[in-house]
Amino acid sequence: MSSDNQWSADEDEGQLSRLIRKSRDSPFVPEGIAGFTTVGSYGLYKLKYRRDQKMSIHLIHMRVAAQGFVVRAVTLSGLYSTYKDYIRPRSFSVSKK
Repeated sequence: MSSDNQWSADEDEGQLSRLIRKSRDSPFVPEGIAGFTTVGSYGLYKLKYRRDQKMSIHLIHMRVAAQGFVVRAVTLSGLYSTYKDYIRPRSFSVSKK
């Protein structure tokens, strides 16, 4: 058997290098992660001062806000990928006369 097909721990990339590689491919992934973390942190902070609001309502509002950030990041990432793959190459390949 060839040693090229063997798995090696040295070839495996770490968490940080994987995040950096994915952020180059899709730059809105870190924005989605940051927005989700920010909304979650803010929601936990506001949990102390929710007054007479029910816990379930507070958690639903927090979840919807966090999901909004993630959906926005996914949508912008899709639009950016479409632009990068289809629109930008077509505009650069047009020859000038």
